[in-house]
Amino acid sequence: MTVLIFPLSRIEGHAQVSIEEVDGEVLSARFQATELRGFEHFVQGIPADQMPVIVPRICGVCATAHHVASVKALEDIYGVVPPPLAHKLRELLLLGQLIQNQATSLFIFTMPDRMGMSSLFDDGATSDSSDTARTRIAMHALRVRKSGTDLISAAGGQFIHPVKAVVGGMSGGIDAETASQVRQQLIQALPVACDLFDLYWEMSFELRERIGTWGDDQPAYYLAATGASYPTYDGDLLRVMGPDGMMRHSFQANEYNHYLTFHESESSYAGVSSWGGEVLRANSLARINLARMMGTPQADGYLTRFREAFGHPAHAILLFDLCRGIELVYAIERAIEMLDGPLDEGWAAVPHTPRDGEGYGLVEAPRGPLIHHYVIKDGLIAKAEFIIPTVHNMLAIERALIVAAKRYINSERVNLELDRAVGRVVRAFDPCISCATH
Repeated sequence: MTVLIFPLSRIEGHAQVSIEEVDGEVLSARFQATELRGFEHFVQGIPADQMPVIVPRICGVCATAHHVASVKALEDIYGVVPPPLAHKLRELLLLGQLIQNQATSLFIFTMPDRMGMSSLFDDGATSDSSDTARTRIAMHALRVRKSGTDLISAAGGQFIHPVKAVVGGMSGGIDAETASQVRQQLIQALPVACDLFDLYWEMSFELRERIGTWGDDQPAYYLAATGASYPTYDGDLLRVMGPDGMMRHSFQANEYNHYLTFHESESSYAGVSSWGGEVLRANSLARINLARMMGTPQADGYLTRFREAFGHPAHAILLFDLCRGIELVYAIERAIEMLDGPLDEGWAAVPHTPRDGEGYGLVEAPRGPLIHHYVIKDGLIAKAEFIIPTVHNMLAIERALIVAAKRYINSERVNLELDRAVGRVVRAFDPCISCATH
C-alpha cells in the first residue's frame, strides 16, 4: 500500500490530505486537521460574561462570528431580547465579515489556482504582462477586502476581535459621518468586486475546460441558517435541503443533536457531522441552493446567471467558489443599503440580569452555521461546546477527494495534476481548521 501525503496551503489553519492506494486502486482519502486548540476545555471556570471577548481569539478570520454567537448564547440563558437597532448593527457586522472572508477566499486563496500560480504575491511570474495582471488583481482584491474589514471596525469597534456586541444588544451605534465614509468606500468597491468576480467566473470556466470537471457533482444534503426567502446571517433556525431541492427540516440551535449526527475522527482532530449518515454540505453552495433570491440587484443577476448555467440545486464542488462571488456582491450591496440611514438613534442595548442556565447562540458564519452552547453555574462556564461549520463539510471534503484521487491515480502512474486537484478540492470548501479542532 502506498500513502500519499499532501500538505495544504492557502487555508485557515493547519491540515493535510492523506490518500491510500494499492496498484492504482484508491482505498481512502482523509482530510486531517493536524492541530489541537482545546478552547472548549480551557474556558471552563471563567466568568460567563467574559466569553464574548475571549472566544474571538479562536480565529483571526472567524472572530466576528464567534463574538456574535457567544453574545447570543448568553442572551438565550439570560432571557434577553435585543432592540431592533442592535439587530441592524449585528447584521452589518456579519456582512463585513462576509465581505472580508469571501474576498480573501476567492481572490487570495483560490484565484491563484485559476491562474496557475501558487500565490498572487509570488514574484515568480513568467512575463512582465502576467506580473502586471497579477499585481492589479492583488491590489484590487485587497481593496475589496479592506472595505469589509473597515465595515467590521465601524460596527464592531475593531477589525480583529470585535468588541461592540454585548449582552442585550450593542455597546453603541455607528455615527452618521462614519457610516457615510464606510458606505462611500463600499460604493467604490462594488464595481471592483464585480469586475474581479467576472474575471474569476471566466477563469473558472477556462479551468473546467482544462481539467474536464467541476469536481465531485454527486448530490448531497445542504445545511444553512439563512432566511427562507433571501440571505440573513443572524437568524435563529437551521434549515436542511435534500438532494432533490426539497426542504426536509428546519430546527432551532438547541435541537441540533436531534437532527445532526456527530462523531470523532480517528485520523483528525476535527470531528464529523452528517444528516443521518448522509453527506452534508454547508458554506456558500448550501446558502445559494437554499436562497429563493438574493434581494439586491446585481447579486440577483449573478444568481440567475448561476442557475441558468448549473441548475437548482447545484452540486459540483468547484461551484462553492462561484457562490462566494455571488455572496460577496450581495453583502456589499446590502451593506450599502443599510448604511444609508440612521444607525445611532434609539437604544442599542437593553439591560439584563445574569443568571445560571443553559443556552445556545447561532449565526451563519461564512463557512456555515456556527453554534455556541454554554452551561453556566455560579456565574462561571461549566461547559462550553462549539459546533463548527467546517465539521459539517468533512464527509463532503473526503468524498470529493476520493473522486479526485480516482481521476488521477491508475495502476501505471500518479498524475501530477493530483497535487493541484487536492488543493482545489479543499480550498473549494474554505475550511477553517483553527475553529474546527476543540
